[in-house]
Amino acid sequence: MFSKNIQIGVWLTYAILSGLHAQNPIVPNQGLNDPHIHIFNDTAYVYASHDKSISNDKFIMEDWWIWSSPDLVNWTKRSVLKPKDTYINKVFSQCWATDAAYKNGKYYFYFSEGNEQTGVVVADTPVGPWKDVLKKPLLTSGLTPTHEYDMAVFQDNGAHYIIFGVWNYYIAKLNEDMISLAEEPRKIEINNPRGPYNPDGKNKNMPTDDKPFMHKYNGKYYLSWGSFYAMSDNIYGPYNYKDTVIKEHSFAKGYQSPTWPNGFLQGRHGSFFEWHNQWYYIYCDISQTGNRYFRDSFISYVHYKENGEMATVRVDGVGVGNYNADASIEAEDYFKADGLNKIELSRGGFGIQPLEESSYVIFPNVKNLKDKPILELEVLAKASTTIEIREENPTGNILFICEIPKNTIHSFQKRVFSTKNLKDNQSICFVFKGIKNNSFILNRFTFKNQIHTNI
Repeated sequence: MFSKNIQIGVWLTYAILSGLHAQNPIVPNQGLNDPHIHIFNDTAYVYASHDKSISNDKFIMEDWWIWSSPDLVNWTKRSVLKPKDTYINKVFSQCWATDAAYKNGKYYFYFSEGNEQTGVVVADTPVGPWKDVLKKPLLTSGLTPTHEYDMAVFQDNGAHYIIFGVWNYYIAKLNEDMISLAEEPRKIEINNPRGPYNPDGKNKNMPTDDKPFMHKYNGKYYLSWGSFYAMSDNIYGPYNYKDTVIKEHSFAKGYQSPTWPNGFLQGRHGSFFEWHNQWYYIYCDISQTGNRYFRDSFISYVHYKENGEMATVRVDGVGVGNYNADASIEAEDYFKADGLNKIELSRGGFGIQPLEESSYVIFPNVKNLKDKPILELEVLAKASTTIEIREENPTGNILFICEIPKNTIHSFQKRVFSTKNLKDNQSICFVFKGIKNNSFILNRFTFKNQIHTNI
């Protein structure tokens, strides 16, 4: 572990650099951690814990935070919930993980009282002001054989469920009032679990971790704890352990260390969420602070394989919702799309496949486009296809048009086009024309300042 002076040096250096190009961490040098993102009214809200200081030498967390963003790039602190404004009713330094939910015109903010109990406050807006209507814990210590903290709240078919615990997880349906349980909590069975303390499956005392989360994709339920996850056809389980979404090869240079005592898979508390037909993973990271007690939050794109498992995510400073024209841009890493699918490619990786005429995909905040007269597309076209490159959205001004011929062979080919009307920092929308019978796949694209002879 770094000395405190080195930690502060890393922090100050990154404070300077982060304003240039990086979007991870999403809120640098603030101690925003244990993040859960929910989309309310087409705005992203992160409900999070807050590590107090870069100088922390233990977990000191004195309040809970809410930040919001219209684009996952620009974030604004919206409100702070203090323990003295809840049933805790005193200064308290163990304000652990949170989650939030919406039902019937009300917003519910759930919070951990250290590693023992869970409370809930209610408001008319996603950011408060909050009222503790129960004036006592929702989940009390001793309710189950685990500890009643680090909850997630999950909505399925109109009902809400609360999941909580450490090592062994419990789930209970919430009543319509969202502040009481509709049933006794049930233990969630996980077959063959793994975790940061249990890499080989032999640690029966600490088989998983704390901070469970649940989401649903394509009819399957995903129970996760950090970057580890299991899948089930039933919300109550049993779940079959599958994999981790972070691996050694996930990390860009400068983001692989330092890490936790039990390795890079420890401490990755966070959540999975969907917005504009794109999936994301938001999670804790300490690579830029050097201090496990002063954590940041990162966001990575999530892509699902044909078998339902999640592909390995990328951990870097670029983040999501913005792009660097000096590097190749993967088509599946869009911010917004309509009328298309992400598909797993037989060659590895993912691409996007338009399903209907005028389907589109948006890549906002593409930087460094100045002096890039060439756009190279890597495509598989079973029929000739037109792509309108528009400004901002599918009804924006047409910047230029790419007429793509039918592939001469059944493999991806690179097609080169002259760009027009580009600004240095531009939001770009691809609108697909001539689409029929899954006739087109876009793998990636690259802006260039010259045509290379090996294309």
